Amino acid sequence: MGMVQEFKDFAVKGNVIDLAVGVIIGGAFGKIVESMVGDLVMPLVGAAFGKLDFSSLFIVMGTIPPGTAMTLDALKKAGVPVFAYGSFITVAVNFAILAFIIFLMVKQINRLKREAPATVVAPAPAVTPEDVLLLREIRDSLKK
Repeated sequence: MGMVQEFKDFAVKGNVIDLAVGVIIGGAFGKIVESMVGDLVMPLVGAAFGKLDFSSLFIVMGTIPPGTAMTLDALKKAGVPVFAYGSFITVAVNFAILAFIIFLMVKQINRLKREAPATVVAPAPAVTPEDVLLLREIRDSLKK
Protein backbone atom coordinates (compact mmCIF):
# COMPACT_ATOMS: atom_id res chain seq x y z
CA MET A 1 0.00 0.00 0.00
CA GLY A 2 1.42 3.36 -0.96
CA MET A 3 2.01 6.23 1.39
CA VAL A 4 -0.71 8.29 -0.30
CA GLN A 5 -3.26 5.52 0.26
CA GLU A 6 -2.19 5.13 3.90
CA PHE A 7 -2.56 8.87 4.44
CA LYS A 8 -5.99 8.84 2.78
CA ASP A 9 -7.10 5.95 5.01
CA PHE A 10 -5.82 7.82 8.07
CA ALA A 11 -7.32 11.19 7.13
CA VAL A 12 -10.84 9.91 6.49
CA LYS A 13 -11.10 7.80 9.64
CA GLY A 14 -13.94 8.89 11.85
CA ASN A 15 -11.69 9.77 14.78
CA VAL A 16 -9.62 12.23 12.76
CA ILE A 17 -12.70 13.95 11.36
CA ASP A 18 -14.31 14.06 14.82
CA LEU A 19 -11.13 15.58 16.21
CA ALA A 20 -11.07 18.23 13.47
CA VAL A 21 -14.70 19.14 14.15
CA GLY A 22 -13.96 19.27 17.88
CA VAL A 23 -11.00 21.61 17.37
CA ILE A 24 -13.04 23.95 15.14
CA ILE A 25 -15.98 24.02 17.55
CA GLY A 26 -13.57 24.38 20.48
CA GLY A 27 -12.01 27.45 18.87
CA ALA A 28 -15.41 29.01 18.34
CA PHE A 29 -16.52 28.06 21.85
CA GLY A 30 -13.30 29.56 23.22
CA LYS A 31 -14.22 32.89 21.65
CA ILE A 32 -17.70 32.70 23.19
CA VAL A 33 -16.28 31.94 26.64
CA GLU A 34 -13.62 34.67 26.25
CA SER A 35 -16.30 37.20 25.35
CA MET A 36 -18.53 36.07 28.20
CA VAL A 37 -15.70 36.39 30.70
CA GLY A 38 -14.29 39.66 29.31
CA ASP A 39 -17.57 41.41 28.51
CA LEU A 40 -20.01 40.05 31.10
CA VAL A 41 -18.26 38.52 34.10
CA MET A 42 -15.12 40.62 34.56
CA PRO A 43 -17.06 43.92 34.65
CA LEU A 44 -19.22 42.45 37.42
CA VAL A 45 -16.13 41.19 39.28
CA GLY A 46 -14.50 44.59 38.79
CA ALA A 47 -17.58 46.33 40.18
CA ALA A 48 -17.77 43.99 43.16
CA PHE A 49 -14.08 43.69 44.10
CA GLY A 50 -12.40 46.54 42.28
CA LYS A 51 -10.26 46.04 39.20
CA LEU A 52 -8.23 42.85 39.49
CA ASP A 53 -5.12 44.20 37.78
CA PHE A 54 -1.82 43.61 39.48
CA SER A 55 0.27 44.48 36.43
CA SER A 56 1.81 47.44 38.27
CA LEU A 57 3.52 44.98 40.62
CA PHE A 58 7.02 44.18 39.33
CA ILE A 59 10.66 44.19 40.36
CA VAL A 60 13.26 45.83 38.10
CA MET A 61 16.21 43.47 37.61
CA GLY A 62 18.53 45.78 35.68
CA THR A 63 19.52 49.38 35.15
CA ILE A 64 16.86 51.76 33.91
CA PRO A 65 17.87 54.01 31.01
CA PRO A 66 17.36 57.70 31.74
CA GLY A 67 13.96 59.03 30.68
CA THR A 68 12.22 55.63 30.82
CA ALA A 69 8.83 55.67 32.54
CA MET A 70 8.39 53.31 35.50
CA THR A 71 5.66 51.30 33.84
CA LEU A 72 5.91 47.65 32.93
CA ASP A 73 5.36 48.29 29.21
CA ALA A 74 7.92 51.10 29.05
CA LEU A 75 10.54 49.04 30.90
CA LYS A 76 9.97 46.02 28.65
CA LYS A 77 10.23 48.18 25.52
CA ALA A 78 13.50 49.61 26.85
CA GLY A 79 14.83 46.06 27.22
CA VAL A 80 15.13 46.20 30.99
CA PRO A 81 14.78 42.78 32.66
CA VAL A 82 11.68 42.89 34.82
CA PHE A 83 10.31 40.29 37.24
CA ALA A 84 6.61 40.87 36.47
CA TYR A 85 4.94 38.84 39.21
CA GLY A 86 1.88 41.10 39.11
CA SER A 87 1.07 40.11 35.53
CA PHE A 88 1.32 36.46 36.52
CA ILE A 89 -1.07 37.03 39.45
CA THR A 90 -3.55 38.77 37.12
CA VAL A 91 -3.42 35.88 34.63
CA ALA A 92 -3.74 33.31 37.43
CA VAL A 93 -6.78 35.07 38.94
CA ASN A 94 -8.39 35.40 35.50
CA PHE A 95 -7.74 31.70 34.87
CA ALA A 96 -9.33 30.74 38.20
CA ILE A 97 -12.40 32.83 37.40
CA LEU A 98 -12.61 31.40 33.87
CA ALA A 99 -12.19 27.82 35.14
CA PHE A 100 -14.96 28.35 37.69
CA ILE A 101 -17.30 29.77 35.06
CA ILE A 102 -16.61 26.87 32.70
CA PHE A 103 -17.20 24.48 35.61
CA LEU A 104 -20.60 26.08 36.23
CA MET A 105 -21.45 25.93 32.51
CA VAL A 106 -20.50 22.24 32.22
CA LYS A 107 -22.39 21.45 35.41
CA GLN A 108 -25.50 23.16 34.00
CA ILE A 109 -25.15 21.40 30.63
CA ASN A 110 -24.77 18.02 32.35
CA ARG A 111 -27.85 18.75 34.47
CA LEU A 112 -29.84 19.54 31.34
CA LYS A 113 -28.59 16.42 29.56
CA ARG A 114 -29.59 14.06 32.34
CA GLU A 115 -32.60 12.07 31.33
CA ALA A 116 -35.38 10.83 33.56
CA PRO A 117 -34.60 7.36 34.86
CA ALA A 118 -35.49 4.80 32.25
CA THR A 119 -38.56 2.75 33.07
CA VAL A 120 -37.85 -0.91 33.57
CA VAL A 121 -39.45 -2.87 30.78
CA ALA A 122 -40.08 -6.55 31.48
CA PRO A 123 -38.47 -8.71 28.83
CA ALA A 124 -40.88 -10.39 26.46
CA PRO A 125 -41.37 -14.06 27.19
CA ALA A 126 -39.14 -16.24 25.08
CA VAL A 127 -40.88 -17.76 22.11
CA THR A 128 -41.00 -21.55 22.37
CA PRO A 129 -39.62 -23.22 19.25
CA GLU A 130 -42.15 -25.02 17.10
CA ASP A 131 -40.50 -28.42 17.45
CA VAL A 132 -40.76 -28.20 21.24
CA LEU A 133 -44.46 -27.34 20.94
CA LEU A 134 -44.97 -30.31 18.63
CA LEU A 135 -43.17 -32.65 21.05
CA ARG A 136 -45.33 -31.37 23.91
CA GLU A 137 -48.48 -32.07 21.91
CA ILE A 138 -47.28 -35.62 21.18
CA ARG A 139 -46.46 -36.15 24.88
CA ASP A 140 -49.87 -34.84 25.96
CA SER A 141 -51.70 -37.01 23.41
CA LEU A 142 -49.77 -40.12 24.59
CA LYS A 143 -50.77 -39.43 28.19
CA LYS A 144 -54.45 -39.67 27.24
